[in-house]
Amino acid sequence: MRIEQDLKLGFKDVLFRPKRSTLKSRSQVELKRSFIFKNSQVKWEGVPVIAANMDSVGTFEMAKVLSQHQVLTAIHKHYTVDEWKSFIKSYPETLNNVLVSTGTSESDFVKTQQIMSLSEKLQFICIDIANGYSEHLVEFVSKMRETFPNKAIIAGNVVTGDMVEELILAGADIVKVGIGPGSVCTTRVKTGVGYPQLSAIIECADAAHGLGGSIIGDGGCSCAGDVSKAFGGGADFVMLGGMLAGHTESGGEIIFQNDKKFMQFYGMSSQSAMDKHAGGVANYRASEGKTVLLPYRGPVENTIQDILGGVRSTCTYVGAARLKELTKRTTFIRVQEQENNVYGKEI
Repeated sequence: MRIEQDLKLGFKDVLFRPKRSTLKSRSQVELKRSFIFKNSQVKWEGVPVIAANMDSVGTFEMAKVLSQHQVLTAIHKHYTVDEWKSFIKSYPETLNNVLVSTGTSESDFVKTQQIMSLSEKLQFICIDIANGYSEHLVEFVSKMRETFPNKAIIAGNVVTGDMVEELILAGADIVKVGIGPGSVCTTRVKTGVGYPQLSAIIECADAAHGLGGSIIGDGGCSCAGDVSKAFGGGADFVMLGGMLAGHTESGGEIIFQNDKKFMQFYGMSSQSAMDKHAGGVANYRASEGKTVLLPYRGPVENTIQDILGGVRSTCTYVGAARLKELTKRTTFIRVQEQENNVYGKEI
């Protein structure tokens, strides 16, 4: 046993230090980025924000709206192949901006092959398990790379540079970073395992970029400023769950309580998710997610505009004309407070 004494930071621990800027308006900021991914050589251009592959966020309906902003959606893995067929036939223009999610079982592998065979336009495969430190994941990434040499492969979740490097060398183009920071994740409480998200992004980005790979900062964002901090820390992409939940496009039924509208939102390792998809929590494990009711927020259009507008504003404060430049313009300052909450929440 040993203890690392270096301080690790989350989004709440820092603010951007503003710098002189020649930008006159937020409208001058370019949020689109262009990538050529290391192992697949897939080319992609768009806004590198991703709706999380949770079944109360990463829906086909969400993809229809977000693709209009050139934002990505990681489609959750519980849609059937027939449902994918129908979506691909009806909305072919969205396919450049969707990720096909999968687990690591043999049945997941077969299903992914079936889905990817439906259209050449599908470019991204997201291999997603809670514990990315499993050797099984490394072997599965290698198997996927061999099967799909020309598709962009995403793998995770991890929080340290050594595992980022191993996954990229095994064939991943992009590594998903984050253990425990999500708003409906209880992994840190149930297991005592985790890593403050900003430090995880900074360290994992350094490891990935050294090998020509990319990372996704997955989880921990509660406002547009946190999205900017993730990009400032070196994340190539930022994945959002709770910030995009509770909308018309998020999936799930609207629940009425005291004449107010709510939508259910839950972690994918929660009791709710396992009851729905796995027949309950297996007797060898514990639920590692919670279920909450979010106030119904209407269409996601206004929310995504607000998030992207916030990131543009960050760029103007530090003089970054393009999102790609943000991390080069970033100086974080340590703080003990983020905002003045004397009046509580906005009405």
